[in-house]
Amino acid sequence: MKRTLILTTALTGLAFSASAQEVTVMSWGGAYTKSQVEAYHKPFQEETGIKINSVDADNPATPIKAQVEAGNVTIDVADVEYSDAVRLCDEGLLEEIDTSILPDAPDGTAATDDFIEGALTDCAVANIVWSTVYAYNSENNEGTPSTIADFFDTEKFPGKRGMRKAAKANLEMALMADGVPAAEVYDMLETDEGVDRAFAKLDTIKDDIVWWEAGAQPPQLLADGEVVMSTAYNGRIFNAAVGEGQPFEVVWDGQILDFDLFVVPKGAPNKEEAMQFISFSTDTKQLAAQASWISYGPARKSSGALVGKYSDGETDMAPHMPTAEANLTNAVVNDFEFWADRDTELSERFNAWLAQ
Repeated sequence: MKRTLILTTALTGLAFSASAQEVTVMSWGGAYTKSQVEAYHKPFQEETGIKINSVDADNPATPIKAQVEAGNVTIDVADVEYSDAVRLCDEGLLEEIDTSILPDAPDGTAATDDFIEGALTDCAVANIVWSTVYAYNSENNEGTPSTIADFFDTEKFPGKRGMRKAAKANLEMALMADGVPAAEVYDMLETDEGVDRAFAKLDTIKDDIVWWEAGAQPPQLLADGEVVMSTAYNGRIFNAAVGEGQPFEVVWDGQILDFDLFVVPKGAPNKEEAMQFISFSTDTKQLAAQASWISYGPARKSSGALVGKYSDGETDMAPHMPTAEANLTNAVVNDFEFWADRDTELSERFNAWLAQ
């Protein structure tokens, strides 16, 4: 019997009768959580009868360490960035995930061959490919920004800039804006000179930056006119522009591609149900379903052909995906190992730079 059939039997069988019948899933909020509720939570609850408790955080990786070390874990599944997944796993704060629980693709291809390269780790299973881009409000911006260099050019494009209050992505974008080819960004950041160069470029717009911390903030900053451009998660801009009719335009040049992944904190109270949720949510159909709610690419190859229109029934999703060929001409794939190794050091320098 195929593994997919075994999984279906497990999900619908009597094995759950004695379970806790609930899973607490922590995500990032806003349009992203909504896409997961529609594509994962509701179908899982209907299929299994297991209740999903949906909670949000500005960064779901943050509470995991404190909860595990305190021996008071309340999260069963968390949606985290790749470098956080690697770091937390290395620190022994996550449960390992057996990839044999993941369902095959519809054509029988094993999950380990169907997921995009790098999407599976010892402790994490990716669900989406997303990116940090920058966007502008076409109603209050003179001219048409088209490159990452334009974001840093306050003479040609005057006005405030929104940026995430973190080193990650900002340093990469700064180097590309300063002329470093995308393929050479991390080689440059491995050197003291490269880090200095990135911060020097950030210095040129420091007085014009409005810092944001939650993904819902950049669209609001743009809508309110507090900034004329802002870095943002591409799906948040898509939701504001297509879902809410905001006059926002994405600039793909200089985008930073990344994965988000599901992890299970060590000592999760409902570990078995958590693994079942991950297996269900990362199958071909469910990953494609999420892409009808937000413009993040599915982490499985077999999901691509199933990605169609937005939930409005009109908008083709493919051109809005960060992985669309036209959007990849000058893109950097986040070097997860680099940030797992250097995040603490570069974050300390970033915070010191902020305080200067």
